[in-house]
Amino acid sequence: MHGSPDLDPIDPAIHERRWITLGVLCLSLLIIVMDNTILNVAIPSLMVDLGATNSQIQWIIDSYVLVFAGLLLTTGSLSDRFGRKGALQIGIVLFAIGSAAAAMSTTANQLIATRAFMGIGGALIMPATLSILTNVFRDPRERGRAIAIWAGFSGLGVAIGPMIGGFLLEHFSWHSVFWVNLPIGALALTLGVRYVPTSRDSKQRPLDPIGAVLSMVGLASLLFGIIEGPAKGWTDDIVIAGFAVGALAIAAFIAWELYTPNPMLQMTVFKNARFTAASLTITLVFFALFGSLFLMTQYWQLVHGYSPLEAGIRLLPHAATMMIVAPLSARLVEHVGTKRVVLTGLTLITTGLLLLSTIEADTPYVVVISFFVVMASGMGMTMAPATESVMGSLPRDMAGVGSAINDTTRQVGGALGVAIIGSVVSSMYAGRIDTIAGDLGLGAAATETAESSLGGAQQVAAELGDTTLFDDANVAFTEAMTNGMLLSAVIIIGTAIMAWKFLPARAAGPDTVPAATPGERPVEPTLAPSAGD
Repeated sequence: MHGSPDLDPIDPAIHERRWITLGVLCLSLLIIVMDNTILNVAIPSLMVDLGATNSQIQWIIDSYVLVFAGLLLTTGSLSDRFGRKGALQIGIVLFAIGSAAAAMSTTANQLIATRAFMGIGGALIMPATLSILTNVFRDPRERGRAIAIWAGFSGLGVAIGPMIGGFLLEHFSWHSVFWVNLPIGALALTLGVRYVPTSRDSKQRPLDPIGAVLSMVGLASLLFGIIEGPAKGWTDDIVIAGFAVGALAIAAFIAWELYTPNPMLQMTVFKNARFTAASLTITLVFFALFGSLFLMTQYWQLVHGYSPLEAGIRLLPHAATMMIVAPLSARLVEHVGTKRVVLTGLTLITTGLLLLSTIEADTPYVVVISFFVVMASGMGMTMAPATESVMGSLPRDMAGVGSAINDTTRQVGGALGVAIIGSVVSSMYAGRIDTIAGDLGLGAAATETAESSLGGAQQVAAELGDTTLFDDANVAFTEAMTNGMLLSAVIIIGTAIMAWKFLPARAAGPDTVPAATPGERPVEPTLAPSAGD
C-alpha cells in the first residue's frame, strides 16, 4: 500500500534521486501537452502550404485526440502489466518518429495520418509519467507535492505552446513545430534511461483484450461525436451514430469488466467517493479550461489583433500562476484537507469566469489577464489535489490504469468544453451577425461567410472596406464569448456542489481500493455524501 517508507520500503538509490526522476517525467509530459497547443498557431500556414480545407485542418488536430484518448485505458493497462518505464520510452520514440514524419508531410492527408500515429506515442507517455511518479513517491505527503508539480507542468505546457509556436513561425516554416519535439524527446529519453526506475504490477494479471477493444471503440466513437457535433450539427446522422456506437461500446465494456475474472479496469473503484468525485471534478474543470482557452485565443488574436507570438506571450501570467499555485496546493491540503482546497479552487475558477463574462471588445489586456489569473489560480489549486485523490485511491499496482482514467477525464472534459461552449458561442454569434448583415444589406454569400466565424466576418469587412461590419462583428463575438464564460461558470458551480457533497475532506487511508486477485471482487465504500470537514 502507499504507506510510509518504513512500511513500504523502496530501493534507497531510487528514493534518493526521486526528485530528479520527477523532473524527467515532467519533461516527458511537457512534450505532448505542449504539442497539443503549439499546432494551433500553425493552422494558417498549413492552409496555404498544404492547401488544407477546413475539414482537413480539423482532422489534423482531432486525429491525434481520437487515437490518444481511445488508447489511454489500454496503454495504461499494458504499462502496468509489462513495465511503465518501457511504455514511457517506447512512447517517446514513437512520438518522435511521428513528429519527424509529420514535419516531412507534403499533403494534408499525410499530416492527418502522422498525427494519428503521434497519438499512439502520446497515449503511452502520459499515463506512464503519472504512474511512475506514484510508484517512486511512496509517502502520501511527498506524493501529493510531486503530483502538484506534475500538474503545474501540465498547465505550463498548455500556456507556452502558442508562445513557442509563434516564435518558431516567425523565424521558420510550419515544419518547425514538429521538429522541435525531437531534441526535447531525445533529452527526455536519455535522462529517462538513467533516472527513471522500472515498475510493473506485481500480480502479473492476465491481459483483457476484449475490454481493450471495447474501451478503444467506445472512447473513440464518443469523442468522434463530440468533435463532429459542432461542425455537422448535433442531430446529424453521423454524429448520432458516433454517440450511439460509443454508448453501446462503453455499456458493453462495463458489463464485460463486471463479468470477467481478470478485468482491465475494476469497475468497483467508482464506488469509492474519493475516486469518483475527484474524477468528475477533473472532467468538469478541464471542460471550463479548454472551453475558455479556445475562446480567449480567438479574442486576443482576432478582436485585439495580436499575432500568435504576442498572444502566447500574453498567456505567460496564466502559466506562471498555475506553476506557482499548483505546488502550493499540496501544502494547503496537508493543513486543511482536500475538500477545502478543492472548493476554494472551484470558487476562484467561478469568480474568474464571472469576471471574464463582463469584458468587452475594447477591454484592456491588463484587466482581462487579471481575470484570467484569478481563474488560473483556481485551476492550479483544484487539479493537483483532485489528481492526487484519483491516484491515492488506487493501489500502486493499478497506477497505469489509474493514470489513464485521470488522463481520459481530462481529454473528454476538454473536448466537451470546446465542442459545447464553442457551439453555444457560434450559434449566438451567428444570430447576431444575421441581424447585423440585414441592417447593412449584405448579400447571402457575404452573410454566410461572416456568420461562419469572426475571421470570416473580418475578411468580408476588409473586402468591402466596411469598418462598421468589422467593429460590430468584434462586439458580436465578444458578447457571445462572455455568455460562453457564464455557461462555464454555471458548470463549475455545479462541480463545487458535487465536490462539497461527495469529496471526502481527507483520505480515509492509503490504497482504500485494494487490488483484486483473479476471480476476487474488492469490497469498497459506497459513493455517498462525505463527512464534514
